[in-house]
Amino acid sequence: MKTKLKMLGARGAALAALGVASAAHAQAAAAAGPDFSTLTSGIDFSTVTTGILAVAATLITVYVAIKGAKILMSMVRGG
Repeated sequence: MKTKLKMLGARGAALAALGVASAAHAQAAAAAGPDFSTLTSGIDFSTVTTGILAVAATLITVYVAIKGAKILMSMVRGG
């Protein structure tokens, strides 16, 4: 019975050491973070950015025209 208990204790110690080693490896991998450069290197957002800026410029032009019309109308009304 003692020999079986000693073997069980030795196996438990080995499993505990394996658990500590795997936890240390997992912590090192988590600290580095995942590398998504292979996924994101093939994506080009330049055309999307150009489109968004074009829409924004159009909206700004409309808002400036509306504000200018309001200023002119207030000058004509005398207020």
